[in-house]
Amino acid sequence: MSNGATWEQFERYKQKGLDARRAMQWDSARLYLLEAARTMTQLAKDAQGDELRAGRQDIASRLLELARDCEQAKKDNRRTSAPSAAKGRMESTKESDDGADQSADKWIVKEKPRLRFDDVAGLDQVKEDIRLKMIYPFEHPELAEKFGIRPGGGVLLYGPPGTGKTMLAKATAGEIDATFFRISAADVLSKWVGEAEQNLKKLFDAAAEETRAIIFIDEIESLIPARRDEGSSVMQRVVPQILQGMEGFDEKDVSPILFMGATNVPWQLDPAVLRPGRFDEKVYIPLPDLPARRKMLEIYLSKRPLADDIDLDALAKKIEGFSGADIKYLCDRAAVIPFLRSVASGQEGDITNETIADAVAEVRPSVTAEMLRKFEDWGRAVAS
Repeated sequence: MSNGATWEQFERYKQKGLDARRAMQWDSARLYLLEAARTMTQLAKDAQGDELRAGRQDIASRLLELARDCEQAKKDNRRTSAPSAAKGRMESTKESDDGADQSADKWIVKEKPRLRFDDVAGLDQVKEDIRLKMIYPFEHPELAEKFGIRPGGGVLLYGPPGTGKTMLAKATAGEIDATFFRISAADVLSKWVGEAEQNLKKLFDAAAEETRAIIFIDEIESLIPARRDEGSSVMQRVVPQILQGMEGFDEKDVSPILFMGATNVPWQLDPAVLRPGRFDEKVYIPLPDLPARRKMLEIYLSKRPLADDIDLDALAKKIEGFSGADIKYLCDRAAVIPFLRSVASGQEGDITNETIADAVAEVRPSVTAEMLRKFEDWGRAVAS
């Protein structure tokens, strides 16, 4: 059930807050950013799945941090007088440039993931698709050059929430020993919004300095939405730069860069992002199959006290239709009752078939058949 918050309200509050912040109107900026954070927190409560909910909560946290910065800016009296128009433009540009340097260093976070495909349960066909489309050109550069296949490019991971798209992206980086850059719309737009374009350039430059790099855009529909002409002026400037930047790397003599995007709502993407040279490869990340569900149960329950008669194979069959996030939550719920009983009695108990059955009866799959049909219809539409 919706709590009344809408994405349009969030975008309106956020944009007013960012515009006020750029104008150094600290009180107004703080109020609008707090309202944007409150709205996003409400939207997080309505999110389908843990992955989407966590992403929205992260955006709300970043906006709260930005609101606190506005309060501190007022205390620091960062603008002591109202400059003339020409002088104001010069001072504003200088401060923004310095801020862009600081911001880029802060939010451009890179890592070398240790994850490999073997660490991701099941999804063998998906892994093979990723190998064919992304990994083999890196592993066989001479053959790739002979056939005119350039490593890198753009790949979109789409599917229901809670299916491990971020984990797969990190595992892909691990397979080819690539440096992994993860960004979101909040990263690009929330910090020093007046210099969003410079932040993106710094991101691309940082990735180009690596031997191999993956730029992963989480919840990409928030950064490159359909009908973006209705959005903010910042979005209108940033989106074309992202698309042009992706195409530009094919033309430059730089280290290969792979762009990966993840979305739970691919139909909300701007169609321009799916054109050749951009995110032209699409990989569907489905709900976990039987081997994957069995492996996840083993991972989430193996370090917990289990009764001897628990049959993980039977349980894996019973939870068909559960996402990875659902399975983790199921295992957590199954551990709660015996934990509380152990605390109350002072004697440790085990997770039994009964407690697992109670958890299965309580937990409902977060992904509906209607949602799955929508993904299938979208996949057929973009493939035709």
